[in-house]
Amino acid sequence: MTAGAEMPAPSTRPTVRVGAPTERRNPLSVDLDLMSTRDVLTVINEADRRVPAAVAAVLDEIATTVDLAVAALRGGHRVHYFGAGTSGRLGVLDAAELAPTFNSPRHWFCAHLAGGPDAMWRAVEDAEDDDRGGAVEAASCVRAGDLVVGLAASGRTPYVLGALAAARAKGASTVLLCANPEAEAARSVDVFIGVDTGPEVVTGSTRMKAGTAQKLVLNTFSTAVMVRLGRVYSNLMIDMVATNAKLRGRMISILVEATGCSEELSRQALTQADGDLKTALVALVSGAEIDAARAALARSADQVRGALALLAS
Repeated sequence: MTAGAEMPAPSTRPTVRVGAPTERRNPLSVDLDLMSTRDVLTVINEADRRVPAAVAAVLDEIATTVDLAVAALRGGHRVHYFGAGTSGRLGVLDAAELAPTFNSPRHWFCAHLAGGPDAMWRAVEDAEDDDRGGAVEAASCVRAGDLVVGLAASGRTPYVLGALAAARAKGASTVLLCANPEAEAARSVDVFIGVDTGPEVVTGSTRMKAGTAQKLVLNTFSTAVMVRLGRVYSNLMIDMVATNAKLRGRMISILVEATGCSEELSRQALTQADGDLKTALVALVSGAEIDAARAALARSADQVRGALALLAS
């Protein structure tokens, strides 16, 4: 639209009535505006209890998606999230947290949000309806071998479906994560994750149960990917980036927990390893010198278990 042009009148702009479960009325909250504050909170909390069970029902599909992501990343490819509104913002959040938590290369997970960066803070008019915009963006950055995960509560967001179609044409694997088990787009992706969260407490407000479910699935998915890629030892973060005092202290705690050594020995090993947690960990567990631990990690693709096996053989 050119500068100074008037927006079309609301009555002349495209209208779509969505039939997804998230748009249906919840019979347990029809008197929501008449309830006490405590009762409103109770209704929301009881509805939220349904979400973990709904996610548990799609763990097989999430596992398949994890395996696809691991294969893509090991092959030098990338994982992309495409979403709009709440769904897209959750994708941005998940991708942003992986580098500081697991020291994953920033190019591994790429988040694409309908409407661009400004849409993180405010709704961008009609951005989610731009299927061509999603297709153009995917075509410009997705490559064969990548994994593309579409995030859409209703399962029908045009921006997301346009991106998925373009990604598939490029030779990427495609996944659709939504809160609509009945979504027609299920037939056009390699993996369909339809989480059955049902109607929202506030009709159509997918920032609630649908958003919570997407957050749980993304947490589960990306954490499992990092575990499979060896960025966790036992249940400890061993690839974290110590960007503040708390995290530097956590590195010492991790060494103490993982090795059974004293805090003093753990600090010494970390200092000798120039702050490299993995090298210090391998040295302390194996009893090897720092240089030997570093070399073993290099020979085992930076995998702690592999380095320990080399040093024990």
